[in-house]
Amino acid sequence: MTATAASPDTDPPQGERAKAVADAPTGNWVDTYAPAAWRPYLRLARIDRPIGTWLLLFPCWWSLTLAEVSVGRPYPNVWMLTLFAIGAIVMRGAGCAYNDYVDREYDARVQRTASRPIPSGQVSPEAALIFAVALAMVGFLVLIWFNFFTIVLGIASLALVAVYPFMKRYTYWPQAVLGLAFNWGALMGWAAVTGSLALPALLLYAGSVLWTIGYDTIYAHQDTEDDLMLGLKSTALSFGEDTRFWVGSFYVGALLLWIAAGFLAGTHLVFFFGCALVGLQMAWQVSTLDTSDPKNCLRRFRANRDVGAAIFLALVTDTLLSWWAGLS
Repeated sequence: MTATAASPDTDPPQGERAKAVADAPTGNWVDTYAPAAWRPYLRLARIDRPIGTWLLLFPCWWSLTLAEVSVGRPYPNVWMLTLFAIGAIVMRGAGCAYNDYVDREYDARVQRTASRPIPSGQVSPEAALIFAVALAMVGFLVLIWFNFFTIVLGIASLALVAVYPFMKRYTYWPQAVLGLAFNWGALMGWAAVTGSLALPALLLYAGSVLWTIGYDTIYAHQDTEDDLMLGLKSTALSFGEDTRFWVGSFYVGALLLWIAAGFLAGTHLVFFFGCALVGLQMAWQVSTLDTSDPKNCLRRFRANRDVGAAIFLALVTDTLLSWWAGLS
């Protein structure tokens, strides 16, 4: 990565305002079909880069489905799945807008992030903050459909969301704080079904935190040169050439904790087979990772959507087959 020499206060040429964000997938629907006036805010909410929404959503869906397994229901509650999906979209958008507001001066000095809506001048910092608050309010309207315990639990997550953007200034482990915040849904799904927490949910959450540390370390390797220049910290910088070992260790830990969560909740062979397939996919990520190649890192980071989908499908299939076979 090459750092730019532009000042954060530099007003980009008008033509630059319409450009897509540098690391957004080519031809995404926001840049192709969305009304021009909406595009800056959709980009700010990362609607043009949905991978983060999937990574936020899947732990919610896992937890919800695992709780349904524990109480012997044949499939997850579709209404709750929908609520979590809406919540993941708006709260990820709110978190990204807030994060970009906090990091706007740093983002303006890095080539990969200089095209984001705030540093490129598409959205003012003040408008971004108002947008973040508005999305958070929508998230609250979604949250109040759940039971009281889940509402309180959801509100509690805001403390982690608030401090996360500042962590890379002070610790080499901002990915751990991201993991704690990003996987809060692994607790909320269980709480939404049962009105409380239990050991399977805690194990699922812990495993998901390790998973996030692993995949976000891969993601952070895109920016190591820029982070060094700016004085920012990350696990990518801390692990360096040992990144494969560390990411592999986090992935193994995540799988073991997920398997333990499934065992305690009463899952069956289908779920464990799904975990085995996920293990192979994670092994591919680690064995083929080239931390010196940003495109290689981005592809492996995005591949974690497949991890999330596989675990969710394994859980849903487990509930349906167990119900059909009379095991639940």
